[in-house]
Amino acid sequence: MFNNSYKIMFLLILMMGTMITISSNSWLSAWMGLEINLLSFIPLMNDNNLMSTESSLKYFLIQALASTVFIFFSIFLMLENFYSIQINLSYAKILILSAILLKMGAAPFHFWFPSVMQGLMWTNAYILMTWQKIAPIFILSYVIYKPLIIFCAISSAICGAIGGFNQTSLTKLMAYSSINHMGWMLIAMLKNESMWILYFIFYSLLNFTVILLFKMFNMSHINQMFSMLMNSKPLKFMTFFNLLSLGGLPPFLGFIPKWLIIQSLTFENQYLLLMILIVSALISLYFYLRMGYTAFMLNYTEMNWTLTYQYNKILMNLYLICSSMSIFGLYSISFIYIML
Repeated sequence: MFNNSYKIMFLLILMMGTMITISSNSWLSAWMGLEINLLSFIPLMNDNNLMSTESSLKYFLIQALASTVFIFFSIFLMLENFYSIQINLSYAKILILSAILLKMGAAPFHFWFPSVMQGLMWTNAYILMTWQKIAPIFILSYVIYKPLIIFCAISSAICGAIGGFNQTSLTKLMAYSSINHMGWMLIAMLKNESMWILYFIFYSLLNFTVILLFKMFNMSHINQMFSMLMNSKPLKFMTFFNLLSLGGLPPFLGFIPKWLIIQSLTFENQYLLLMILIVSALISLYFYLRMGYTAFMLNYTEMNWTLTYQYNKILMNLYLICSSMSIFGLYSISFIYIML
């Protein structure tokens, strides 16, 4: 992706658009940052094949629709502030939040997200799952309408968990995983700002670790994992530990942000919401395990010849570092906490 200088330029513009939205103090400048971000991501998505072109077109149409709704009802809010025009603010807030949730791909506005993800290369998919959510979720934290956010959080957790069933495409599995994590992130946003930022940082790190392996071995379907990781048992163990960490299974690093949210909901006696989130997380763990149990138990073979893969050693070393953080992160943090 970064071999072409124009892609580096568009990546920098993409980051600048997000920073404009985060640092803006008016609806108009926030919308401008979102548009800069959108128009710089479209050239990055296009990898000169039909699937990426289709994905970029779908992404543009959905984001343009959401931006139109966002700027239209933002004007109503600006008119109410500057000219004291009496309007029903709750309807304007609901429609602005709906436009932002559509941009993020949160349920029930998630219909475009898996199909767009399916046509992208892994680098672009990672940007779509992580960086492209930063600006919308910051705007979402400015206009909090609690009933709608709780409804979307529950919908995202359930749709992200159930949608991963019977999926063989790894990109679609990661898309539904992202939708499920978005439900947890929305609940964390209702608690305080530092909690959802912490969750987002952990999610981005764990997602990077998993996607880095998929990119190195050029994987796109589950059945490729069975044969491509068969020659290295340590690599296979690290891969599936990372998947379990992304699912939030203790005692891995991915359990820490979920632990904080579970603790916060328990203190506030929101047991029904907590039960829905935990059950959805357990269901999503199923399709992470589905990637692993066949390779370990049902389809395990030893090859009689030497099979070597050509991969970038720098990326492999980076993967090993991130994997060690993912697998042993909770142990390290607990040890430091005890020592202090």
